[in-house]
Amino acid sequence: MSNSSSMAQFLLLAFTDRQELQLLHFWLFLAISLAALLANGLILSAIACDHHLHTPRYFFLLHLSLTDLGCICTTVPKAMHNSLWDTTTISYHGCVAQAFLLVFFLRVEFSLLTIMCYDRYVAICKPLHYGTLLGSRACAHMAAAAWATGFLNALLHTASTFSLPLCQGNALGQFFCELPHILKLSCSHSGYRREIGLLWFTISLAFGCFVFIVFSYVQIFRAVLRIPSQQGRHKAFSTCLPHLVVVSLFVSTATFAYLKPPSTSSPSLDLVVSVLYVVVPPALNPLIYSLRNQELRDAIRKMMITGFLRSNKLHLFFCRTLIV
Repeated sequence: MSNSSSMAQFLLLAFTDRQELQLLHFWLFLAISLAALLANGLILSAIACDHHLHTPRYFFLLHLSLTDLGCICTTVPKAMHNSLWDTTTISYHGCVAQAFLLVFFLRVEFSLLTIMCYDRYVAICKPLHYGTLLGSRACAHMAAAAWATGFLNALLHTASTFSLPLCQGNALGQFFCELPHILKLSCSHSGYRREIGLLWFTISLAFGCFVFIVFSYVQIFRAVLRIPSQQGRHKAFSTCLPHLVVVSLFVSTATFAYLKPPSTSSPSLDLVVSVLYVVVPPALNPLIYSLRNQELRDAIRKMMITGFLRSNKLHLFFCRTLIV
């Protein structure tokens, strides 16, 4: 990381030059981040507090909510700060941290989505072996593997990218620090090829996970269609639909962001696409998972009612204390 001594900061891409629109972006990002924090926080609390949700399915959903919170907290606060104070700078070490955390959380999220697909596959195609294949120890190992591989992947890419000499300026064509945009500033051909090789290796692993998800859902749909009762088929589809929507949203936005034709690329379009795959999915995932999940909605409602009753009891206790 020798570049830190020669480059003190990077310049991020502003959403607009007009102060009024920058304030609009600030309030919009504030609303999105608060909604994401509230929704993911409710899911985390409900799963942690309700013992009926202590199953592999909700165990992995809890970890997914943690990664969603991580993605939001990595990119949105700095974008809000820059919009509010009319600046575009980010420190070198701040950029390193942001790039590392973003790769880390995105990699963990896709690993968790793959594991959750395996959970649905076992639950529907191998229900008699569910307790054996997805016991508490196996779930803990899979979750730990997802976080560990995400950390290792982020560490390798961040160290490889920021060890390159950057001689093409310090302006990033993005509203957050993203490794492909930092690579464009490099003037080391050998280091550039090394990082590109790492990127292609990571893409190959992600493509393998995607193939596994597609293959699993083919088997799931075949098994569901063999269920004799319509009610049973509807219940099975309902447990898979939220995960399928979340995977589709994640894969489609990320694919379009990185594989869109260069002829269609423009700064404004790049900003919109970046928001779609970095900010929108973490905010929508809790809504998608809770919309058709009666167990989760009931747990959240029960937790909120219990909290409201406890706060009322505490308020009455203080009132009586003051009166006495």
